[in-house]
Amino acid sequence: MTAALRSLLLRHEAILGVLLIAALVILAFQSDRFFTADNLLNQGRLMAEVGLVALAMTFVIVTGGIDLSVGSILGLVAILLGVFWQKLGLPLPLAMVLGIVVGGVAGLVNGLIITRFGVPPLIATLATLALYRGLAEGISQARSVRGYPDWFFALGQGEFLGVPTQLWVFAILAFIAAIILGLSTFGRATYAIGSNAVASRFSGLSVDRTLLLIYTASGLIAGLAAVIFVSRVSTTRSDMGTGLELDVITAVVLGGTSIFGGRGTIIGTLLGLVLMQALKNGLALAGVKGDGTIVVIGAVLIGTILISNMFRKDADG
Repeated sequence: MTAALRSLLLRHEAILGVLLIAALVILAFQSDRFFTADNLLNQGRLMAEVGLVALAMTFVIVTGGIDLSVGSILGLVAILLGVFWQKLGLPLPLAMVLGIVVGGVAGLVNGLIITRFGVPPLIATLATLALYRGLAEGISQARSVRGYPDWFFALGQGEFLGVPTQLWVFAILAFIAAIILGLSTFGRATYAIGSNAVASRFSGLSVDRTLLLIYTASGLIAGLAAVIFVSRVSTTRSDMGTGLELDVITAVVLGGTSIFGGRGTIIGTLLGLVLMQALKNGLALAGVKGDGTIVVIGAVLIGTILISNMFRKDADG
């Protein structure tokens, strides 16, 4: 076996791919409903919002940062979408665009706090998590917004060529994200910042500008996910997106992105996302309760990271 082939086979993504195949086979034997087209497409519909935010979160974590506010941004944009449309009387398409823009502004605020004031990303986004969630609850006053027009539901409940609409959106953005992170100068700058931000500054890279763009994009994508979420569930509530950040970070880290920065791929994130959703759905169909599913996902996350680290040390050695 050549060194290049051995290195490829020992990559985290390859190990995760093997685990995913094994999980799919096992879960398929647990329930005959698991591998049906309707179930698989429905699971794709359900994971789209988490998947979209996970794409941006991959960039964030590759830089060595974290964004804990994405769930709160989603909730804030969801509420503002309803307010802009129903309370202010704006056309719904304009309300959708403005909501996504608000998400981008919220992400930009995160980036400014981190870059201009030197606040660690964990602390900065933990604070804005509370801030944005508080704004959402204050604006909503515990009231939901319903009665959206039928055309609006095409985004979250419709299909195109038999595939859920949001899966097309997710696939297009995943392709774009993979190209940017893997093949562009911006992607190389992202990896460099995660490996050593100080060295990157001395090398002439615009570290602050790159981070601002990444955190703004994280907010924009969370805003887009909010619009899709509202379209899927047909209503808005201030608690939308609660806990979303945990699912997103789990999918990204499970996919092999280092929490310390400098390493990670979009393909790995996609594999982690699919494995996590497959476990949730397959275990539920097999009759496993929610807390049991959480335990299994936690065990898989720990096991995958340990196996990957062992193989990486072996390869380095």
